[in-house]
Amino acid sequence: MDRCSFCGREKRDTNLLIAGISGHICDNCIEQAYDIVLEELKKTGDFDINSIQLVKPAEIKKFLDQYVIGQDEAKKYLSVAVYNHYKRLMHHNRKDEEVEIEKSNIVLIGATGTGKTLLARTIARLLNVPFTIVDATVLTEAGYVGEDIESILTRLLQVADYNVEAAEKGIVFIDEIDKIARKSDNPSITRDVSGEGVQQGLLKLLEGSVINVPPQGGRKHPDQKMIPVDTKNILFICGGAFDGIEKKIGQRLNTKVVGYNASKNSELIDRENLLQYIAPQDLKAYGLIPEIIGRLPVLTYLNPLDRNALRQILTEPKNSIVKQYVKLFDMDGIKLTFKDQALEYIVDKAIEFRLGARGLRSICEAIMMDDMFDLPSKNEKEDLVITKKYAVEKLEKQDIKRLKVA
Repeated sequence: MDRCSFCGREKRDTNLLIAGISGHICDNCIEQAYDIVLEELKKTGDFDINSIQLVKPAEIKKFLDQYVIGQDEAKKYLSVAVYNHYKRLMHHNRKDEEVEIEKSNIVLIGATGTGKTLLARTIARLLNVPFTIVDATVLTEAGYVGEDIESILTRLLQVADYNVEAAEKGIVFIDEIDKIARKSDNPSITRDVSGEGVQQGLLKLLEGSVINVPPQGGRKHPDQKMIPVDTKNILFICGGAFDGIEKKIGQRLNTKVVGYNASKNSELIDRENLLQYIAPQDLKAYGLIPEIIGRLPVLTYLNPLDRNALRQILTEPKNSIVKQYVKLFDMDGIKLTFKDQALEYIVDKAIEFRLGARGLRSICEAIMMDDMFDLPSKNEKEDLVITKKYAVEKLEKQDIKRLKVA
């Protein structure tokens, strides 16, 4: 009787028994062998820290320019930070150096839809160190519903295929960092489980210390073996909208207006874009604790997107919204074309709804929904031309006003 040459099971005891030249293998042994192969591949690791190729800041920015429109200031800060991070990794391997270079964690501030997360995702394509994006809104103090601070490093470990040496030299983008600001400017005397308490927990990650990380998440598997991870060489990039921080900036700028010369200087302030005057004390007034601000020494901002920038975002980047829709319809053999007046109308609506670049896709989705539903089922494929009249009709048909920001 045929049996597995590896485990000895008879054919009747297996779901599948594959015959070879001089033996057999069952489905169970195939699965185990596959898991062993994956485990061995993980040991070699995809990230070879010792073979890092330095990418100059100008080259990093040039790569970002292909996908992200504008935001030159933020791109420069990011490019320099990543470049210096790479240099630190190479410097760290030299034991004879006397000067120890400290990392410069970054905080990016900009309104919704200006490209904070897009910058992070784009730069991740260029890197050959572990990179992960985590959302601060789900973080809570240990013992409360939500995720522990250590889950940030769990994700980095997963990206690095549990190669601890590689993970210890990775980059983490913490999105929505403003959502953990404490609710008032005074230290709380009661628990603020999703605010000040989380900031206190983040301190040990940002400054650099050895953290015991649960490989699968702490609360679901409490008995698992912890993995020690040193965060000393992990670069943290934080991003947040900090909605309403312009009021804090305006208050600070006005308090410094004293005397005739000062009043003349105040006229030079661009009231339409107060974020460009952002300073660490504004973050403190918003609700970040001073210790966190001190460990995020590089502070930069993203400009609000004007009409020209939104128009460029629609068509120019490598993965622009229009190019994505053209590709989607092309897969069904349909040639999609947007008229210029239709594109201008979409931009006008995005400005009206104040959703930034994110609003462009929502509006396009509302306009294209009927066609994306009907056209793939038609036997005769016809070209689709989006005119302004057509866009207005489709948009009015949809309940698009629900997207509008009050």
